[in-house]
Amino acid sequence: MSEEMSKAYEPSEVESKWYQAWEERGYFHADPNSEKKPYTIVIPPPNVTGILTLGHVLNNT
Repeated sequence: MSEEMSKAYEPSEVESKWYQAWEERGYFHADPNSEKKPYTIVIPPPNVTGILTLGHVLNNT
């Protein structure tokens, strides 16, 4: 017996599980006393199409 894959992404079925796991693992917290070099993303990455959007433009104006 196999389950049919949903035709559309259902975020409510997936994201709550992952968000909780990320919170439990401390992924949203930085260590201000860390010796590591800071890492910053200045603009969001392009969409899967590889094309920048108006959101990218507005972020950088």
